[in-house]
Amino acid sequence: MHERMEQQYFSKEGLEKLKAEYAHRTGPLRAEIAARIKEAKDQGDLSENAEFAEAKEAQSLNEGRIEELKAILDNAVLIEARSSGGVAHVGSALKVQIGKDVREFTIVGAAEADPVNGKISNESPLGTALLGTKKGDKVQVRTPKGEVEYKVLEVK
Repeated sequence: MHERMEQQYFSKEGLEKLKAEYAHRTGPLRAEIAARIKEAKDQGDLSENAEFAEAKEAQSLNEGRIEELKAILDNAVLIEARSSGGVAHVGSALKVQIGKDVREFTIVGAAEADPVNGKISNESPLGTALLGTKKGDKVQVRTPKGEVEYKVLEVK
């Protein structure tokens, strides 16, 4: 009994990256692991064969990730580059002012979030607050350091 996963949003690049990982894991990596298992079996006694145990564990981890990737890809929604009329949506790049600092963020799906590199999840407090904003809007976001005001300078 499989639960239906929620849709996850991806940029074209993010989706291509997942597809490439899926292809690698179902093709070359699967074949490499199978060869390692065969080679370990050919060595004889499997009860004390560390290479066999390691290869079987690698196989298990790979197959688990393949299933995970398949479920993600089955429910992936491509973020289309579209004119937003200046309103922030998933896929928008924003320039915001925080106090005297100016930062740039791109709102992405949760699976692609990378806050250190300015990619914020549409499900995060900041991402949620910025969705639907336009140039000149101000939003308050609760952070671990307290309330912080973000002023939207630009939406692309």
